[in-house]
Amino acid sequence: MAHDSFSAGPHWLPAAAQRPRMSPAWWRWVASRDSLTARLRAASTRPFGVRLLAQGISSPRHDEAQALELDPRARIWRREVMLMLGDTPWVAARSVAPLTSLHGARLQSLGTRSLGSWLFRQPGLERGPIEIIRSPTPKLVTGHGRIAPWGRRSILRLGRTSILVQEFFLDAMTADLALPSR
Repeated sequence: MAHDSFSAGPHWLPAAAQRPRMSPAWWRWVASRDSLTARLRAASTRPFGVRLLAQGISSPRHDEAQALELDPRARIWRREVMLMLGDTPWVAARSVAPLTSLHGARLQSLGTRSLGSWLFRQPGLERGPIEIIRSPTPKLVTGHGRIAPWGRRSILRLGRTSILVQEFFLDAMTADLALPSR
């Protein structure tokens, strides 16, 4: 089942352009270049988990095709998850990769494991520039109607595999960490 609610539109900006609009507390989360999974695990005593929402072959959204320099009719591998602390979703994530670049990547067998926990253990991983969007959608409808004050995306490269990772930080995270929402 596709969750078109991850649609963020064309308002992605380089991280530096968003910094003046973001509190220092949010900046530490949104602009970090390390593993978000590791950061989430360290932020709470509640157990970290992944709720798999959708995974499979589809077409990219227009902004994803542009970011990955793909023909909009290209076929991609798509994975949509919620990163959870206890029973609370903190981050909604959508990752896409061109099928042509998936040689040898074991992404389809992740199940409820985090993509980041696998990627950041791989030698030679390179992260491209981070782009940020403010309030990606009025409501990030994921079956829970969560609001996302910030989102980020970047391309992670592992050999010939390019994966566009998009992460939307949910309001539950704001409340749990006492972060300002804007």
